Amino acid sequence: MSPAAGLLEEIQRLRKEKRALILSHNYQREEIQDIADFVGDSLELSRTAATIDCEVIVFCGVHFMAESASMLSPDKVVLLPEPEAGCPMAEMVRVSSPRRVMKSFPGYEVQPSFVFPHEFTLRDMRERFPDIPIVAYVNTTAEVKAESDICCTSANVVKVIESLPSERVICVPDKNLAMWAQRNTKKQVIAWDGFCHVHDRVTRGDVLKAKRQHPKALFMAHPECRPEVVELANHVTSTSGMLRFAKASDEEEFIVGTELGLMHRLKKENPLKLFHPLRTDMICPNMKKTTLGSVARALTGMTHQIKVPEEIRIPAKRALDRMLAIK
Repeated sequence: MSPAAGLLEEIQRLRKEKRALILSHNYQREEIQDIADFVGDSLELSRTAATIDCEVIVFCGVHFMAESASMLSPDKVVLLPEPEAGCPMAEMVRVSSPRRVMKSFPGYEVQPSFVFPHEFTLRDMRERFPDIPIVAYVNTTAEVKAESDICCTSANVVKVIESLPSERVICVPDKNLAMWAQRNTKKQVIAWDGFCHVHDRVTRGDVLKAKRQHPKALFMAHPECRPEVVELANHVTSTSGMLRFAKASDEEEFIVGTELGLMHRLKKENPLKLFHPLRTDMICPNMKKTTLGSVARALTGMTHQIKVPEEIRIPAKRALDRMLAIK
């Protein structure tokens, strides 16, 4: 028996023994997606897990995703197989404590602040604009969600902003998502100077090059990309939105403007269609930390449990519930 086959057998045994549900984000390694009970966007996975009769949730993703699962399933044990799998963008906004210095990423040059630079905290923003609601992207820590008025996803950010009575809103932490929202609403959107290093490194030149190489392909872009990239897209949407768009489209060829992990599911669900990465280096190293070995170890030792304290969970869930209540 090969080492991989042995791990798969061990994971199958442990998931039954522990009554565990394995969740995989769309950006995970192919072998992780293939063993998961559910594959999808972070919030939809947490919402699904809350409806399933299980005792343990193994979240193959990054830290804030496991926190969301803990918030929605407080009576279940939530395991994060790789405890060092974090999200640099989520770390770009802090509630009150000094922000940790973000490591630099190859090929990325930090741009001047859009509105609020990183050294500010969310409470600084509250003091400066006490009457303006704060919209927190789901790609934030539970602590940030708890300090915010309402949450949003990349798919519903405009709908969330339009639901608020205020003519000005604050969006944290992704400035590109905020600018995408600003293009689609008459309200003023105040942004934080945060970004996803995977999406933000993409340039207009990258898109034009991909279009020259694949002239028949439709370009799908994630709203975490820069405005000059988004405006060249045939369709702007979340990862789940890309899956739906590709499946429903009569076209047969697509350029995929998001993390490479989505390519696996796109090809799997559309075997007769062609998918091309916008750039071959659109890889999130944190998403790729999780392996079959780390899943097996987490289940064996029930290690790296993520539990959101009630004083944070309750207000953070309230912000999520406000979003989910929007029709």
